[in-house]
Amino acid sequence: MEQDMDYRQKIITEYKESVWPLLKYLPWLEQNAGKTASSTYKGQEIGEGTLKFPVYDGTLMNFVREASKSSLMERNYQYVYTRNRLHSHDDERRIIAKAGWKEWNVLKGILSHYVLGGRTKGTLWSEAVRENIFYLTLKQMKDIIEFWDRPMEL
Repeated sequence: MEQDMDYRQKIITEYKESVWPLLKYLPWLEQNAGKTASSTYKGQEIGEGTLKFPVYDGTLMNFVREASKSSLMERNYQYVYTRNRLHSHDDERRIIAKAGWKEWNVLKGILSHYVLGGRTKGTLWSEAVRENIFYLTLKQMKDIIEFWDRPMEL
C-alpha cells in the first residue's frame, strides 16, 4: 500500500513539472475560448490568385512553442484517438472531463493532436482555442495534480 502511494506521488510530481510552465497560459486560453486566434493574411494590392496564410496570435504561438518542447507531447497521439474512438470535439471534451491520473496519456494525446498536428494542418491551433480544447486539457491536468498533491498557484 505504501509503495503504491509513493509511486503515485512520484508520478504526480513528474506531471507537475511538465505542466507547470504551461499554466501561465490558462487565463489567456479561457478568455479566448470561442474566438478565433488567427487571421488570414491576403497581402496588399496583390492579385486574387495569391497564396493566403494564417497569422496566429503571439500568445498562442508562445504556448504552442512551449508545449511542443515539453514532455507532454505524445508522438503517437493518433492511437489515443483510435483507442478511445474520438471523432468530434464533443468526444474530446467528454473524455477530458472524465480523465484522472491514470488517463494522463489520453490528455497528452489530445494536447499533442492539436500542438503537433497544427504544424501540418494550420487550422488546428485556432480550432483548439475556439473549441476550448487547450484550456480544458490543461485545466484537467491541473485539477488532477491538485487533487493528489496541493494547489498550484499561477
